Amino acid sequence: MQRKRYTPGRTGSAARTAVVLTLGLGLGIGLTACSAGTPAEDVAVDAKAGPAAPVAPPGRYRTLFEACGAVPQATLKDLLPGAAALADPERDKAYRGVAAVTYDTDRRVGCTWKADTPDISHRLELDIERVVSYDTTVSDDDRAQEVYVRKQLAAGIPLPPTAPPTTTPPTSPGTGTPSPGAPTPGRTASGAPGATAGKPPADGTSPAAGAPSSGAPATEAPASGATPADPTSTGLEPRVLEGLGEIAYLDDALSTVGANGSQRAISVVFRTSNVIVTVSYQEQTTGSVEAPDSGELQEKARNLARLLAERLEE
Repeated sequence: MQRKRYTPGRTGSAARTAVVLTLGLGLGIGLTACSAGTPAEDVAVDAKAGPAAPVAPPGRYRTLFEACGAVPQATLKDLLPGAAALADPERDKAYRGVAAVTYDTDRRVGCTWKADTPDISHRLELDIERVVSYDTTVSDDDRAQEVYVRKQLAAGIPLPPTAPPTTTPPTSPGTGTPSPGAPTPGRTASGAPGATAGKPPADGTSPAAGAPSSGAPATEAPASGATPADPTSTGLEPRVLEGLGEIAYLDDALSTVGANGSQRAISVVFRTSNVIVTVSYQEQTTGSVEAPDSGELQEKARNLARLLAERLEE
């Protein structure tokens, strides 16, 4: 029998060494490929990140108009009657006004006018502020409302109350009419005028005790939440104003000056978006001159405030 020829090759230990080297090289390549990708920690962080918080919208106004040029000369002649008696240079100076010193005319501007006579002096001051919120979650308008509310409360004028929600009686399914047995608003379950069924009157009396006797005239009660009219009120007291900007109020203060002088100061403040406008108008009298008339000064200040509100709408 012929034997097979012996072929030189690797021994058992040499073969095992080659296998180990091959496996090690393969593992090294695999680790290198994994390290080149995105780390697992980064993937976990990105998955947990939620949507970005919404940014509050900016206010309507980005700039302000020049204050001293905002009041027409015809209006200044009405507000400063004493300027007509001044010499030409002094009269022109009174109508030009003096600009307020501010460091950013896009954020705040102002102007002051005055005219004095021996018996009466008038002073007009205009302040315009553009409010900016530096909190991305609070809009410029909301921040301006906070500033306005502080001004109104500082003037001692309460904020208007919030109207309570209106309740309606239950309705029958598909009919839209009150269910049988449901009391009509303002009447009891029996249909007689009075407190709502199941609810005692606001004064704490029982329906029987609070009801008028037979034949006695019924007294009309004020509406719920209404404040009884003040008999001494003249309609010129400090108050909230309607139809001026988005919200407005008027303040009126009379004080004594010296031994026999009087000064009345009218302030009209209103807000439109992120701009707050303050019109301050004062009249001071001396000697035997009568105290400044509240109605006339309020009307002039309100007319100027309306003119400025229209200017903001341009």
